[in-house]
Amino acid sequence: MTAFGEYTRKKRIALNLEKPGHYSLRRVARESGITPSYLSLVENGKQAPPGEETTVRLARILGEDPDLLLSLGGKVATDLQQIIIARPTLFAGLLRALEHHPDEAILPLADDLRKGGR
Repeated sequence: MTAFGEYTRKKRIALNLEKPGHYSLRRVARESGITPSYLSLVENGKQAPPGEETTVRLARILGEDPDLLLSLGGKVATDLQQIIIARPTLFAGLLRALEHHPDEAILPLADDLRKGGR
């Protein structure tokens, strides 16, 4: 089983226990635009995770962060790729500098930047 498949399956089953029938394999697959058999194969690690668009839809249905599910599938969102490609040296250096810092140190910086602080 892959990290993506295992995580998705556990999340879907947990949600289905809270709201029976709302998160059945068939229903989640249909709402995601994929077949139930494909979702089952993905959840059981027998098929690669879906592409970005389907993964994002699946994340929204499951109430998850799309970037988390994409990363579990070994992918990075297209918009993030474009941001990095536009300024590769800057963002590569920034990511490498942040690599070993705990989330508690990074989150205030990210919040400050989102708010327009310097």
